[in-house]
Order: sequence, then C-alpha cells, then structure tokens
Amino acid sequence: MSERGLNTVSFAGHAASSTQFKALYAEGMGLVEETASYLDGPGRAASKVLPRMASVLYAAESMRLTTRLMQMASWLLLQRAVNNGEMSRDQVLSEKSKVRLDSFNVDRTAPGWDALPEAFRDLIERSLRLQNRVALLDREIYRPQEATAFVPDNQNGVKAQIKLLQTAFGAN
Repeated sequence: MSERGLNTVSFAGHAASSTQFKALYAEGMGLVEETASYLDGPGRAASKVLPRMASVLYAAESMRLTTRLMQMASWLLLQRAVNNGEMSRDQVLSEKSKVRLDSFNVDRTAPGWDALPEAFRDLIERSLRLQNRVALLDREIYRPQEATAFVPDNQNGVKAQIKLLQTAFGAN
C-alpha cells in the first residue's frame, strides 16, 4: 500500500452506523415492500396482457429484481445487526459471504424491454441504483484495499473520498 493509502481516511465505517445508513436501510426496505406490493397487485395484472416476448422478459426480470432486492435486504439486515451489537464483525463476515451484490444486471436492449410496464422498469432502475450504493459501501467497509485501489496516483485523496460518499449516499 502506498504512503498516501495509509493516510486515506475511510468514512464508510462511520457512515454505516450513521443516520445516512438508517436512511439507506429505510430506502432499501421500503423498495422491497413497494416491489412486493407492485408484483402482487398492479404488476400481476399488467403482466397478463403483455405481448409474448415482453411476458417472458417480465418473468425473468421479476425474478432478477426480487433476487437483487433480497440480496440487498440481507446485506442491510446484517449491517444493522453489527451496528446494533447483535452480531460480531466476524459473524457478519461469515454470513455476508453468502450475499451477492455484484450481479443481476439488466439488458435494456432485450426484445420486449420497451413493452414492459413503466412502473416495473422504474422499480428495476431504482433497485440497480440502490444495489450500486450498497455494493460501494460494502467495498468501503469490508474491502477497503479494493475500494481505494482504483484511485489514480494523481487524484486528490479527499476528492476521491467525497466522490465515494456521494456515490454511496446518492448525493448529486
């Protein structure tokens, strides 16, 4: 690790137990509930009238969406447990190894994508943005050497940390 890397301040550990984490947790769990409600109600009705290609894509994407959200919810629950002292960091690391935050991407060029209900596509997009924020926070907390490895030598370390925080918490 470079000398600059030893002096880099990681805010992720503090952010993970802050009001920003509570907001991220609430957003994630809210999205899980909203998605479940949509898929069981309006989404079910909308999927029945889709053209064949869109119907097949809807089924596949709804599985990916629910899997993505369940993985994020698992991570958020584990992080909340360690924040509240209900689990040790080692216990969380053991359980966290089962959580996947780096997959389940979407092909927006797939046949039938444009025919999917707009509300469904919106849920997918929001879940992808949330997944990226959670994955970034995960890298910062549990694999800081990976998170800082992409900072070019000529980049200001403070700017890099601010950029990571903005990405993690969705600030513009």
